[in-house]
Amino acid sequence: MTIADRWLLPDGMDEVLPPQASRMEELRRALLDLYHRWGYDQVMPPPVEFLDSLLTGTGTELDLQTFKLTDQMTGRMMGVSADVTPQVARMDAHSLKRQGPVRLCYCTTVLRAKPDQYQGGRSPVQVGVELFGHAGLEADVEILRLALASLQAAGAGEVHLAIGHIGIYRSLVQAADLTPEQEKAVFEALELKSPGELAAQVEACVADPALAAMFRALGELHGGPEVLDEAREAFAEAPQPVGAALDQLRTLHQGVAAEHPEVDLYFDLAELRGYQYHTGMMFAAFVPGYGQALAKGGRYDDTGRAFGRARPATGFSLELKLLATLVPSEPRHDGIWAPVEGDGLAEVINALRQQGERVVQALPGQRTGPAEHRCHRRLVQADGGWQVAPLEPSTDQA
Repeated sequence: MTIADRWLLPDGMDEVLPPQASRMEELRRALLDLYHRWGYDQVMPPPVEFLDSLLTGTGTELDLQTFKLTDQMTGRMMGVSADVTPQVARMDAHSLKRQGPVRLCYCTTVLRAKPDQYQGGRSPVQVGVELFGHAGLEADVEILRLALASLQAAGAGEVHLAIGHIGIYRSLVQAADLTPEQEKAVFEALELKSPGELAAQVEACVADPALAAMFRALGELHGGPEVLDEAREAFAEAPQPVGAALDQLRTLHQGVAAEHPEVDLYFDLAELRGYQYHTGMMFAAFVPGYGQALAKGGRYDDTGRAFGRARPATGFSLELKLLATLVPSEPRHDGIWAPVEGDGLAEVINALRQQGERVVQALPGQRTGPAEHRCHRRLVQADGGWQVAPLEPSTDQA
């Protein structure tokens, strides 16, 4: 390794420099304060847990994203957290054991073995909320509204919200009595968004003509709220859970549109992202200019079953680094420049800092001046004391 190579970071790992770091911290605080006002309590999960706890109920995808290591004290396998949601589910089920609805929020850095195709990076700062203990649609509506409020707080303007429901596909698979191999083939065809491939797989795997027509229709049901009416016709003879899922989507549409009429709603009934994980509605929020979802979430009931306490659950997460880029981060020149020394200077500086002012004191021999340290004012001696005065454009160091 050359000296130049020593400065390189691993692929997918990034550092955050000023002023972006300050913007992220301001946004982190704003979001956590927002969640506090909505009744969510903050938790701080550990960076590493035993693997059998960390990956419970999350499926293969998260397993592949998790860095694994051996605990030198017990010999057991541990994993570095790649997603906070399973950890918060464990906290609700095992550590807190509260009765009734529980609202939790968090903000922490996670580590991934490879970049996430939806939210990018290998060391995202994950911020989000989880609502446990309520199976009703009211909880899902609250989560959707809070996700949109989070994007507003971050400065998002035009928001496109894509909503789906994993229960529709699950119900059709169960009614068709597909084998695991057949289900995988149809699943992959739906993921490809290819009508021809879907038709071929449905013909090979689904014997019932009515159910086959529903599977084919599923791949075409995406668009605005009118899709829900089209789905009602296409699934008129579907199992009862399909109709119930469509009712839920209609209620979610009404709940979001009532409070956020400016949001562009999009429904995709064949969206199967998180199929092994989600159990009901799921969503992703997009902003023009970003190829990745800025917020994603949904319902994931019974994740706590492995911890001895199955609970309804719904929530969402955001990537703080990505979210902080919605508003350009301009360096703020808001400091006060202080000279190296002077009678009573230390007391004056301390008093200003206690008032919340940013005071930068020059060091002996320093060659940089107030402008380089983002100061637009300076301390000057006048009338027998120290006063804060505007910084003249030509002012150099003290």
